Amino acid sequence: MPFHHLPRRSLGFFPTPIVELPRLSQSLGGPRILIKRDDQTGLALGGNKTRKLEFLIADALHQNCDCVITAGAAQSNHCRQTAAAAAMVGLECHLVLGGTPPEQANGNLLLDEVLGATIHWTGADRKGEQLSAISSQLQAQGHHPYVIPYGGSNALGAVGFVAAMAELQQQIQAMKQSVDAIVFASSSGGTQAGLTVGRSLLAMDVELIGIRIDKAEDEQLSYGDQLAELATATAKMLQSECQFHPVDFRVETAYLGAGYGVMGDLERSAITFLAQSEGILLDPVYSGRAMGGLLDLIRMGQFNPQGTVLFWHTGGQPALFAPQFSLKETSSFSG
Repeated sequence: MPFHHLPRRSLGFFPTPIVELPRLSQSLGGPRILIKRDDQTGLALGGNKTRKLEFLIADALHQNCDCVITAGAAQSNHCRQTAAAAAMVGLECHLVLGGTPPEQANGNLLLDEVLGATIHWTGADRKGEQLSAISSQLQAQGHHPYVIPYGGSNALGAVGFVAAMAELQQQIQAMKQSVDAIVFASSSGGTQAGLTVGRSLLAMDVELIGIRIDKAEDEQLSYGDQLAELATATAKMLQSECQFHPVDFRVETAYLGAGYGVMGDLERSAITFLAQSEGILLDPVYSGRAMGGLLDLIRMGQFNPQGTVLFWHTGGQPALFAPQFSLKETSSFSG
């Protein structure tokens, strides 16, 4: 694969396992369902962002930076994994988090503090709107910061999921299995862009279905345009001339509910259904919503009952321990 020329720092346990969900599949009357356990990457309780960080942290070290800075919501899984990755390699970590400090840290935020991250609270801004300003402040203090975008979703971060697609191909070939579709949470775009580039470069015949998790309040480009731009930039980084267009991406937008991080019946039902049928935990913001979307698509007959669908578990279970989460009533969540 063409990503081997890029610096990469080992941070997780790969390949992550693929397991079958027979009880879930049986209860739905098919299709066969597999799950890719990126919640098992191992970096501070795991998650899919470890894949992006292996390339981003390597680049920070290559540039002789002394700290990393990234942004997210108060219960950001990306920020928690970035803090852990920085600790592993001896870099300071600065997290730019939306919201205000709670009376008591919990969930991902508690782990951010345990991992030694410095937290900058930014009120309503949760997508890195103040990254540049805080980076400038750190430079003025004599630091050499490395800025990781929201979700780690630039071309270099997306390369992590090109590599993930190569990993998946090797696994399913070894299992002598075919997969008709891959379903996953899609938010900042790096996962879907990287998987799409990987599918193209590897000539894999599989449908990629992103379940949209978050709709930005003010988007200058449509999400399809954003994905196309990011995928094209990722391919270029890998010395490929592939061009991507919005039509190359399937994104399901019917499962946004009351908005980002707002726990609803869809997520609640999916979390309890998978937990009680297979003993696997999802998170309330990303994998819970994505699994809810997959279950609905199956019930609507979107897949061949005799086919095989793979759900990509992106991790995030520490958010289950934040007090906003409830399986009994609708709750607001900042994941």
